[in-house]
Amino acid sequence: MLHQIDPVLTAAQAFLGERISRNAAIREQHSHGEDTNPPALPDAVAFVETTEEVAKILALCNRYRVPVVPFGAGTSLEGHVTPIRGGLSLDLSRMNRILEVNAEDMDCRVEAGVTRQALNAHLRDLGLFFPVDPGSECTLGGMCATRASGTNAVRYGTIRENVLGLTVVLADGRVIQTGRRVRKSATGYDLTRLFIGSEGTLGVITEIQLRLHGIPEAMSAAVCQFADLKGTVETVVDVMQAGIPVARMEFLDDVQMRAAIAFSKLEGFAARPTLFFEFHGTHASVIEQAKLAEALAQEHGGSDFRWATETTERSRLWKARHDAYWAALALRPGYRALTTDAIVPISRLPEAILGARADIDASGFTAPMVGHVGDGNFHTVILFPPEPGALERAWALDRKIVARALALGGSCSGEHGVGLGKREFLEQEHGAGALAVMRSLKATLDPHGILNPGKIFLN
Repeated sequence: MLHQIDPVLTAAQAFLGERISRNAAIREQHSHGEDTNPPALPDAVAFVETTEEVAKILALCNRYRVPVVPFGAGTSLEGHVTPIRGGLSLDLSRMNRILEVNAEDMDCRVEAGVTRQALNAHLRDLGLFFPVDPGSECTLGGMCATRASGTNAVRYGTIRENVLGLTVVLADGRVIQTGRRVRKSATGYDLTRLFIGSEGTLGVITEIQLRLHGIPEAMSAAVCQFADLKGTVETVVDVMQAGIPVARMEFLDDVQMRAAIAFSKLEGFAARPTLFFEFHGTHASVIEQAKLAEALAQEHGGSDFRWATETTERSRLWKARHDAYWAALALRPGYRALTTDAIVPISRLPEAILGARADIDASGFTAPMVGHVGDGNFHTVILFPPEPGALERAWALDRKIVARALALGGSCSGEHGVGLGKREFLEQEHGAGALAVMRSLKATLDPHGILNPGKIFLN
């Protein structure tokens, strides 16, 4: 793509001043996320602070055909923030204001650079919280753009179910609002859901109206270990089919538990397949849910249920789960990681996970497995050495895992999005007709192709 960055920089400096930069170190920081794709330097980085500034920047970039790649916290795992065609990296991290909280209606409005941790710290004294928890310290704008999920999705839903409306800046600088504060509406096209998961290719999200939830009266966490992988995953299916309203149900295989024990100092646990549970509700309902889950686990060889009702102990357990990626990397110092993100219907989960384990064993890689298994989503962290051909072999393993998930009626990505890493699977998953409609939407909203070019579509 031919573009003219200099006129954009000259014009933008009039209202951004030093907040637009060609500094080499700043450009390098915005050249990649947490994925295995090669970094690519943007021509410049703009640090915006208002929707109006975003609108001015996009109008300029559209005029001069300059690519724009939105950037939040840089934690994406599929290359979303990598500016593969240069242009401008649009950093929204300074748009970090909580604009309003409506406690009585349990909703709030925030700017795109607010993190979920910052929002929940702000809400704590109001007895409210925002439940979508991908684990990393990512921005809410980025979570919307990638249709994020996480540990609480089995009960509270993904980001999609918890967004009421958006403020979006289109490619030509127009600003639109989607949705209202109400919990439902039957008017017009659902533009909010169109932009959720669009990965910055249709518009730049600058503000989000969020649904909030009350902090439960009681919370209890439990850890249960199993003799084998099969019993662990069959327990997940039985718990979900029994209708037990677990808030979180997380899976760690024996390799990941070995990593977590060493990295997070989980004394007293064995390196065996493990489920982490969390139950929310009244004191009586939490006890009932936990007993039902324990009984089902015991039928599949689960033992040593360990309960944690104190906040400190629950936080320790969930921090270990959230640190799983870093724990996995610590297993092989100097290695890099390729993460998979398959999801299948819950009844097909045993076939998907046991099949993935067989693929991993045959590959010779060390690849811990973790998952938000309550909704059928699991990840492998494929660790590969810094040697020729290793990344290609890791991708071959990833393709096997994805192919099985698709054959079982699943998806190549449950929560990480498409970006660069999952583009090759889109037509197989959705079909040529649906992909053509997606391309038509892209061409209509971004006719010059300036918004995060090269993402989602192969060309």
